[in-house]
Amino acid sequence: PSGIDADTGVVAGPAVRADVTATFGTWKPGLLTDPGAGHAGVVELIDIGLRPHLPAPAVAGMQAVDVAALLRQPPAESDKYRRGVLGILAGSDRFTGAAALAVGGALRGGAGMVRLVSAQPAVAVVRQHWPEAVITVTGEGTQAGQEVLAAGRVQAWVAGPGMGTDQVARQRLAAVLATDLPVLVDADGLTLAAQEPGLLDRPAPTLLTPHAGELARLLGADPADVAGHLLEHARAAAARFGAAVLLKGSTTVIAPAGDGTVLVNSTGTSWLASAGTGDVLSGLAGALLAQGLEVGQAAAVAAFLHGIAARRAAAGAAEAGPAGAAWGLAGGESPIAAGDVVRGLPAAIRSVRASGAGWSPAG
Repeated sequence: PSGIDADTGVVAGPAVRADVTATFGTWKPGLLTDPGAGHAGVVELIDIGLRPHLPAPAVAGMQAVDVAALLRQPPAESDKYRRGVLGILAGSDRFTGAAALAVGGALRGGAGMVRLVSAQPAVAVVRQHWPEAVITVTGEGTQAGQEVLAAGRVQAWVAGPGMGTDQVARQRLAAVLATDLPVLVDADGLTLAAQEPGLLDRPAPTLLTPHAGELARLLGADPADVAGHLLEHARAAAARFGAAVLLKGSTTVIAPAGDGTVLVNSTGTSWLASAGTGDVLSGLAGALLAQGLEVGQAAAVAAFLHGIAARRAAAGAAEAGPAGAAWGLAGGESPIAAGDVVRGLPAAIRSVRASGAGWSPAG
């Protein structure tokens, strides 16, 4: 629409808010990312025969068929270790729910086992809701950095949700980041990294999952500028830290650690703006990392499934069929909490597996 930068989605001044936008040849980045996406309405792609002649896109929308191809069905010979063991450093005396939500996201997302490192008050909540978790309680005589090693063998780590930002939390985060495993850094972990960016200087795969405010702190940028230029800042953070970046928002942007296509996910709902939903996303993405997906793949698949689960929960969707209406994409939504997203993940995964046939995020 007039007033939207087609390459970035930036809205610099007055702009048309369309009900329907027709775009020719290929998707334009500015129609997939906010704030431009919010002005585009329903986007219809008109094929004019250019696709065979176009280069690889700089930005692409998420497709159900691509997500389905990355979801792994455990083979008959699988055991809990082969399905992926995820370590989670989360929770504290104050934020007792963050650990439970991250653990729930991981288990419902397919992790074979979750090893949690957390404070006793958070552990009590996790044991009540997720007795499957294997737990190391912090502050019981073991040095902060050693608690991570005491957790046992894992294939990937999630670090940050509700863990606090004091010096002891910093030591635990540093111990996780010192491993040679894939690490997802979220929430308090991002706050600590913003204070000490050198923590993220590591050769192993890293996934950062900030919202716009957290990304602004990481980059030393203005939050409003980040919110208005999502693609630019997600790419900048990926380049600066050598990490994949999942920038959370009404449209989620996933920038790869190196050169490559930036992915945009629009399956979410504004009802996801609720405490704890990011913790669920972290656990889900961590489970996918533990299963062997690359950081960019794990971020993209997790964002897609997280959004579908939220939409289904907000719409009270039945579990029948893979179509958009059954995913809860047709409106009529109501408030949800983070726990609703956790409970919706298995049905979301089934829906995407069954579809495989392409839902367009802009249509």
